[in-house]
Amino acid sequence: MDIPAIGDAEELSCDVLVIGGGTAGTMAALTAAEHGARVLLLEKAHVRHSGALAMGMDGVNNAVVPGRAEPDDYVAEITRANDGIVDQSTVRQTATRGFAMVQRLESYGVKFEKDEHGEYAVRQVHRSGSYVLPMPEGKDVKKVLYRQLRRREMRERIRIENRVMPVRVLTSPEDGRAIGAAAFNTRTGAFVTVRAGAVILATGPCGRLGLPASGYLYGTYENPTNAGDGYAMAYHAGAALTGIECFQINPLIKDYNGPACAYVANPFGGYQVNRHGERFVDSDYWSGQMMAEFAAELASDRGPVYLKLSHLPEESVASLESILHTTERPTRGTFHAGRGHDYRTHDIEMHISEIGLCGGHSASGVRVDDHARTTVPRLYAAGDLASVPHNYMIGAFVFGDLAGADAARYAAYEGELPAGQVAAAHELIYRPLRRPDGPPQPQVEYKLRRFVNDYVAPPKTGAKLSLAVAAFDRMSGEIEEMGATTAHELMRCAEVSFIRDCAEMAARSSLARTESRWGLYHERLDHPERDDTGWLHHLDLRKSASGAMEFTARPVEPYLVPVDGFAPAGGPSRHLGEVALVPVATAGRAEAPPAPGPGGAGAALAGAAAPAEGAAGPEDLPAEPAGSASPRILELLALAEESPGLDLLGPYLDDPDPAVRAAAVAALGETVPAGAGPALAARLADAAPAVRAAAAAALRELVEVLPGGPELAAGLRTALAVPDAAVRAAALEALRALRLGDAGLYAASLADADPEVRIHAVRALVSVDAVPALAAAAADPAREVRVAVAKGLASVHAPAPAPLDPLLGDPDPLVRGAALAALASTGCPAGYAGRAVAALADAAWQVRAGAAAALSTAAPGAAVPALAGALADANADVRKAAVLALLAHRDTAAARAALATAVTDPDADVRAYAGRA
Repeated sequence: MDIPAIGDAEELSCDVLVIGGGTAGTMAALTAAEHGARVLLLEKAHVRHSGALAMGMDGVNNAVVPGRAEPDDYVAEITRANDGIVDQSTVRQTATRGFAMVQRLESYGVKFEKDEHGEYAVRQVHRSGSYVLPMPEGKDVKKVLYRQLRRREMRERIRIENRVMPVRVLTSPEDGRAIGAAAFNTRTGAFVTVRAGAVILATGPCGRLGLPASGYLYGTYENPTNAGDGYAMAYHAGAALTGIECFQINPLIKDYNGPACAYVANPFGGYQVNRHGERFVDSDYWSGQMMAEFAAELASDRGPVYLKLSHLPEESVASLESILHTTERPTRGTFHAGRGHDYRTHDIEMHISEIGLCGGHSASGVRVDDHARTTVPRLYAAGDLASVPHNYMIGAFVFGDLAGADAARYAAYEGELPAGQVAAAHELIYRPLRRPDGPPQPQVEYKLRRFVNDYVAPPKTGAKLSLAVAAFDRMSGEIEEMGATTAHELMRCAEVSFIRDCAEMAARSSLARTESRWGLYHERLDHPERDDTGWLHHLDLRKSASGAMEFTARPVEPYLVPVDGFAPAGGPSRHLGEVALVPVATAGRAEAPPAPGPGGAGAALAGAAAPAEGAAGPEDLPAEPAGSASPRILELLALAEESPGLDLLGPYLDDPDPAVRAAAVAALGETVPAGAGPALAARLADAAPAVRAAAAAALRELVEVLPGGPELAAGLRTALAVPDAAVRAAALEALRALRLGDAGLYAASLADADPEVRIHAVRALVSVDAVPALAAAAADPAREVRVAVAKGLASVHAPAPAPLDPLLGDPDPLVRGAALAALASTGCPAGYAGRAVAALADAAWQVRAGAAAALSTAAPGAAVPALAGALADANADVRKAAVLALLAHRDTAAARAALATAVTDPDADVRAYAGRA
């Protein structure tokens, strides 16, 4: 392709420029538009399916729901997890605004798990604090956000330019404020400039930094499209970045670069073990210290390390498969099947990911204040790009919202764009076209990221980090020699330059912090101790006027929430300047040029070329199917972009082709016009299974936003007679969630032939506190239904132990265990306490664990001696249940004495919970 002239650039103008159409970017655009700004949203792929949310999300890690968690507790938790290096004012924004964001997302149609009474089903995954909120339909999050962007009132204010990739933020030569960006079209190669009143960076983390064990460039733990674009753009715009030495490293599935998902598995009873089946993690939060314990166990004779699921009942395993093999990683089931592994018979071998930079899952990012402002005026950062430690998805939404609200104050820049900055960006983009036969991007990127693995990944040393800096300096020239022939290759080449910038930042920052902190994230073998006296500081880096990378040690501000073990005093910052490299032994003087090789004066030694990748990486997939059975589907897709009403969608919903009807149902779920609910309910009785499945999925997705009227109720009741069990289950779920059913209707479904439908009937009966009907279901032939009944009897508003009597004597140990555990909610009076004490001798560990839980609400005189004896149980889960029950009795001396004996238990969970007393 030809290099476009700078003068031929397409110039765009807006009040607020949002760069990145993922989690934070979409929320920033929506909020800025709601505040009256003209918004331009640039995305190098397509907003419909871009960013880390593209495949959805299986849960929220940091939902501070009133009544379940306190903001101050969450702030303290994050402070401890980040070894005290925290700006608490930013973390507190997520803690205090997160619940309102959950509700806002819910109003859009994002579905969070709730119990039968409509309360958020928050889970406790860490040993303190209940912050994890599952999202059973989380695969649709991005579709829901895109639907909001395409609403008519938003389209009037938000212009979306897909396939446009910014490479530099433009700043005013007069005062340094952000005034726009330089970009190019990743399909046509056209040069684009933007003038803006404010710029919001929301480009995600640098997930493509270290090289995965597979060697495949795009097989990263993080979304591989996140190549550090925003880190590099912020740095070159003059913004301060902070915490870049604090890497992101995660546990993952061995040989498969996907998360092992302990966050998902833990509420179901899964946990990490060594090869002896022992829990070993003492750290209480997902942090660098936890990763250090993980790495140590993996390297010891107690390795390998596993995520243990094989002990779980079939119902739990099936539920986990439905989450882990869809929303989390669609290829995961295929991977396990190829190994001949099944969660029922094989635990999941785990390993450690490559390194990356990420604020949302670690702490490294662009420095921001509590309104998402960077140190460059009118430049904002939000999401995983911003240094707000452990901010996760909700924090990305919160800071996108903050950035959008604050940036909306500014009108479009009207002056001349700085010619020098525009020309430099133009050169960065198009120089590979001048060398079409130059080294291809995959080879150069492979070599660069191998250097990251060799010299930057922990454990770190000054010598290795200094070698890294030299390698990255040398590779600047190699990157300038890369060749390209297409616009897509230009995008990949620009990404390599971003990765190189991030790699140098990571190496120099790691050199500058002369201590070890954050466990594995910043483990310096040559500085092995943590130094709170000298290093309870943020380490900020920025580009100096001379173009060098310079550092400042900025003291942590006094906390808003006191945290034991840390006492930041604030005070002035300490300017460190450029970091000094550590001398490394060489064969000659370091400053001497390399001697000529045998081939003559021009044959200098060069690094061996890395193995070439077979392809330049996957192209961005189109949003639409590449060919369909009916041209009406293409008509429908085009129509859906205009948010049509039900009158226009109606003919497609009634089309004789089931593929067209299924596509129309999908469009209905994406656009949600008035009357969508009854129309979807009507399609539950469609003759085609695919259409019924699409309608059921859409109803589940939209249940929080559909108005529950008589017409919808009638359609859902009719669907209860459809022969398709999945339809009946979906109808019951919608009737319950929308409060459109009654006890008689739900009780009738207890006679359904399908156990899954009967489980939904049980949940519906709980929602209306129909205890007699629930108690009648205790005789259900299916074990999983009886377990649901036991849990349901504990979840009604006025639980009592008597209805549990049949279940306490059930022949199935899982049912007995669930019934005993339910006594922890109903109360465990004397007669039931005796049964629980006796059950501590049951052969099934699930029954013994349930019995221990029941004794948490029994009288201390009967409970404490029995629980103290249970601390010697052979099963760690029983001992853990006994410790948790003893904590409920810790006002008694006998309970405290028993807990004191458990602090040396070989199981990490038992030790940790016992230590709380």
